[in-house]
Order: sequence, then structure tokens, then C-alpha cells
Amino acid sequence: MARRTLAALAVALLGATVLISGCGTRGATDPPPVAEGGESADRLRRQAREALDRYDRAVAAAGGRQGIVVVGERTGQVGTWEEDRPTYKASLLAGKLAATAALPGAPRAEGEVTWDGGGRRTVAIIAADAALAELVGDGAGDCPECETIEVTGARLGTARINTTRGAATAPAWEFTLRGSAVLVTRVAFAASSGVTVEPPPWDADNPPRGLRIDAARVTGTTLTAQFVGSPRPATGPCGVDYTAEVVESANAVVVIVVSHPFPGERACTAIGGQRTATVQLAAPLGERAVLEVQQGTPVPVTVE
Repeated sequence: MARRTLAALAVALLGATVLISGCGTRGATDPPPVAEGGESADRLRRQAREALDRYDRAVAAAGGRQGIVVVGERTGQVGTWEEDRPTYKASLLAGKLAATAALPGAPRAEGEVTWDGGGRRTVAIIAADAALAELVGDGAGDCPECETIEVTGARLGTARINTTRGAATAPAWEFTLRGSAVLVTRVAFAASSGVTVEPPPWDADNPPRGLRIDAARVTGTTLTAQFVGSPRPATGPCGVDYTAEVVESANAVVVIVVSHPFPGERACTAIGGQRTATVQLAAPLGERAVLEVQQGTPVPVTVE
């Protein structure tokens, strides 16, 4: 599981509150849409291009192919924690697991990831102890009061994952635990087999701007971004309409969401609702990733 940092939390909060504002229809003499604080939307375009540059470098570092880019968690669980194991949830998040016996090697050299929308890709299966080591390494590791979960065995099965190409079924190790019927799962191919993109260093004096999208749906060249915004349209006070634009490269697409609020300044409650904005891509998405604009990290994609 990915580590949670104060910087990441701050970015998430910015995503819920920092929007781009502008009029609904721009004339030739109208100023460009501007971000909160009077910053030009050009800054967001620069931010998007920087994100694309980082992603392009990550693809090059992975050998020039994107492979399988998992979005979100590579670790999961089957079942619900028992009441007499109150710390196990926190222990799993912290990565506090240890094998009490030898774990099996890969029963076969390769497996397949199968996408819901069609398509397959062969992956190299890693041993159970290697998968457990990745799981532990991804943990937050900051829970001294958590007990260590004892892993008693493992078998190769499958798990559902989200990727930059949509939802898929992937080979996964299922770990059995002492004192619990819950199975902890971990994808059975190495994280290094796909693209790993590092967000830019956090700068509290100059934090990233823009509205973070949570997911995207793609049909042909039409991309619909999903995000949290105003729950009401701009037909009344505190309402906002949204449009989107994209900055594209050969490997990824960054979505910039532009807000068009109801005219006039008013004190509005900070209540969010699920909203969408649609934009046309210059070419079909293919195997390209969809990135949010704040840190340039991939989001889950549904391909129709």
C-alpha cells in the first residue's frame, strides 16, 4: 500500500478546494481563466507539461514500454477482520507482517493479466516471499502499537486491480494469517515490471494547483473526467459549471478542469459533490495513462 504523507494529504485537500475560475464563454478581449490567487491557467498547462515530462522519463526508465501500470492498491484482502483482532487493520496498513514458515516459490514462470474491456498481457510471476516483501515495503511503518501479523502460508490465485487501461484480473498471492480467516492478497508480478512515476518534491510555499480528478472514462476519443466539485450548477448562487482541457504526449494525458462559477462573490459552504467534465482527445487513448494535474500521478480509467 502506498505510503501516506502530510504532503500527500495537503495535495488531496487542495484538490477539493483549488479550482480554476473564469467566465462561461470567452470573448476575444476576455482575460484567460485564472486559478485562485490570480494565477494564470498557463501555470496549470506548464504544470501539466512537467507532469508529462516526468512520466515520459519514467517510461524510458522502464525500457520504453508502459507494461502494466497499477493505479491504487496492489494489496487487498478477502473477508472482514474479526472483532478479537482490533489492530490487524492498522497492522496491514503499516506493513507489519512476517512469515512464520517458508513461503512457496512461483508455481509457474508466467501468468496473464486480463482486462475487462478485452486484451491480455503476460507477466512474470514472482515468489510469494518477494510479493510479501513488496507488501511490507509499501506499508506506512509508523504504528508502534500494532502487533505483527503472522503469515502462515500462501497460494497463487487472482485479484482485481485498477490500471491505466481499465479494471483487470491479475495473478495474486493469497496469504493466510494466524488467528484470522481473512486472506491478504498481493499482485504476483513485480512493481518494477511497470512504470513508476515519482511526484515532484512537496513545496509548502508553492504547492501544486488545480483540481485533482479521481478517475476517467474513455469512449473512442471522448474522455470524461470524474472529480469532486460544487454539488450545484452555475444557474444559481454557489453553483459551478465545469469544462476540461487536456495536454497530451505519446505516453500520457493530463486533464485540467476549468470552473465557471455563478457570477458574483458569495460565502459558500465547502460541500463537495461528484461532478464530471468531458473533453476530446487528439487521438484514441490506446495504452496511454491519464494523469491528474496536481502531482502527475495516474488515475483509474474505464475504457468503453
